Order: sequence, then C-alpha cells, then structure tokens
Amino acid sequence: MAATIKVSAVAITLASCSTAIEKSSLVRTGRPGDGIVGWDVSGVVETAGLGVTLFRPGDEVYGMPGFPRMVGGYAQYVAAPARHFAPKPAGLDHVQAAALPLAALTAWQALVDMAALQEGQRVLVHAAAGGVGHLAVQVAKAYGAYVIGTASAGKHEFVRGLGADEVIDYTAADFASMVSDVDVVIDPIAGDYQERSLSVLRNGGTLITLPARETEALASAAAARSIRSGFMLVEPDRRALLAITELVETGKLKVHVDAVFPLADAAKAHELGETGRTTRKLVLTVD
Repeated sequence: MAATIKVSAVAITLASCSTAIEKSSLVRTGRPGDGIVGWDVSGVVETAGLGVTLFRPGDEVYGMPGFPRMVGGYAQYVAAPARHFAPKPAGLDHVQAAALPLAALTAWQALVDMAALQEGQRVLVHAAAGGVGHLAVQVAKAYGAYVIGTASAGKHEFVRGLGADEVIDYTAADFASMVSDVDVVIDPIAGDYQERSLSVLRNGGTLITLPARETEALASAAAARSIRSGFMLVEPDRRALLAITELVETGKLKVHVDAVFPLADAAKAHELGETGRTTRKLVLTVD
C-alpha cells in the first residue's frame, strides 16, 4: 500500500555511504548507479493508495523510503510504502526534516535496537560532529548515557553543545589511551578504529561499525570477550521515525544542516560533499 509524496526537500547521502551501497548485493535495480538516487525526503502527500489509512492528501511527511534500493528521491515525486513515512516533526521546515531520516535512523537503530542502550551506560561516538555522529550523541544523551565523542579541536565546542560529556581530539591523542570501560561504540570510520575501539570496550559491550564489515580476526577477538560486534545497515522504520519525531518535538534532538542547494545544482552539492569539508547534512530543495 503506497503513497505518492510531492517532494519538497531531499538530503544528500555522502559518497562513502553511496559507494558502499552501490557495491553491495542489496541494490536490485540493475547495474550500480542505474536509476535516480535519493532517500531522505520530506514533502506533502499527493495521493494515498488503496487501503492506506495513515495519511491523507495534504499531510506533511518525512522518511527514508525504500532504502537501500533506489526509489528516486531526487525528483518532484516519490512513491513508496506508506509505512516508510511518518508525520513531519512540528516546528521543522522541509529542509530540516529531510536531513533527519537516514542519519537519525542509523543512530537510533544502532543505539536503541542493536545496543539496547541503558541509562548510565558509557557511549563512545566517533566522528561526533558528523551527520550520524551529531545525532547519535543526542540520542544517547536522551537515553541518559554518559557520552564521549571524538572530533577535531575546532569542532569540540559544537560537540559539547550537543551534550557530550567528554570530547577527545583524535588528531592530538589516541582515544584508546584515554578511554576505558565503554559499553557501546558507534564507529562510522572503520579501518584501525575497529581494533582500537574494541580495546576500550568492557567485556560484554557492543561495537557497531557503520561503513564496513568487520574482519574475521576482529569478530573472533570480540567474541572471546563476549562483545557484540558487527556492521549495521539502516532500514526504513516508522516506529523509530515516530520516536525521533518525539525527541525533536521535545527539544532533545536537533539536526544541523551545512548547506542547501536547489535540485538543479545536485552535482555541485555532491562535489562539496566529496571534498570532505562538510561535517553535517547537505540538502536539496525541490520546486
């Protein structure tokens, strides 16, 4: 049962995520790169299919429809299952709402679903100023966790403003020598961060890697200490979107957008994202 959404804004998925998805066997739409990309959308319900009761035409919604399959968010309209959307958070415009779904759902599913985060636990968030990281810090704080973030020195004030209890300058010190007894690590970097993150976890902790699968050696080392570890790929989730909406509307979660472009300038927006100089979300507006 699908709904057709008139897209008002769509967020860019940065190249690292797009590349990982295109290389995976999860994309079933043809050759890598075929079709119209774009998942994070916010807009207005144009039509509700037969049997759809969640929405009516004119309702404002947001979501991450179809991920990781390509549903064509870089367009004026997108059609997808109605349950891949939720009502747009009150107080957010479409640009802000479009910046939320993929990054916020990733943070939510990692912390709440996979790690089963509990109040008082210690959470280490790498790239804490980034698109997923800055939301993961806030979700963890909303659940009462003690949050440690890694970020370059110039981003420490921003990360502290999100609620982080400690911030480590990864360019000046090895976080593995400064942190211990961590319950949960959110790692959107991978590489040697996986092994070093494992070393700061307590026995029975959780290591969640977002951009790459773990090696057999890492999995074995984690299992020996009863540490749950693994690669997580976000998926559409109306229940989590509703919880994210509640966090936004109660002031516990704020999304930060780096830049906004018209859809016609999508190539320029991607070029900016691929420079690595942006840390948060880039959003396209659709006329």
